[in-house]
Amino acid sequence: MNSLAVETTKPIHPAWMRITHWLNAIAVVIMVMSGWKIYNASPIFDFKFLGAITLGGWLGGAIQWHFAAMWLFAVNGVFYITLNILGGRYRAKFWPINVGGFLNDVKQALGGRLAHDDLSKYNMVQKSAYLLVTLALMILILSGLVVWKSVQFPLLLSLMNGYDNARIVHFWAMAFVVIFLAIHLVMVALVPRTLLTMFRGR
Repeated sequence: MNSLAVETTKPIHPAWMRITHWLNAIAVVIMVMSGWKIYNASPIFDFKFLGAITLGGWLGGAIQWHFAAMWLFAVNGVFYITLNILGGRYRAKFWPINVGGFLNDVKQALGGRLAHDDLSKYNMVQKSAYLLVTLALMILILSGLVVWKSVQFPLLLSLMNGYDNARIVHFWAMAFVVIFLAIHLVMVALVPRTLLTMFRGR
């Protein structure tokens, strides 16, 4: 009976995970909105973002917001990844992943039959999405370093195939993160209990 009580009171998300999650969310939103303002100053493609959804007011202000959020994201991200790896959370939460299970969960999700009874466990779609967005965020940082300091990071510059291509890589990594956030918010709206666990841990 005591072991059952311990199990039911154990938090789904520990405090460090909830804190780093919300700090990451704040940093990413600021980076995206300020990044749109920076993009508008020298567009890569034949469109610009609406000024109402950008941050910074002007190019210099947007750059200041962007770098402030970047440092928050970098430090907080290192802390988050380190604790996930050392604590074994990555292995426990995100593995294993297999193609058959992923396709089955996609089919269940499209049919509205994907269960969310146990919020302590991620389905294959969630595991894949979280790992892919982590990869996209890493690519954002690496490509951002090239855009920021091309001369100081010659190896990264070569890997990105030049400054102009690094801007394109940075843009598409940002686009993936924004799409992930949009889908993430839709799923939270469909299963609001997940939001409570991210605040309360239970």
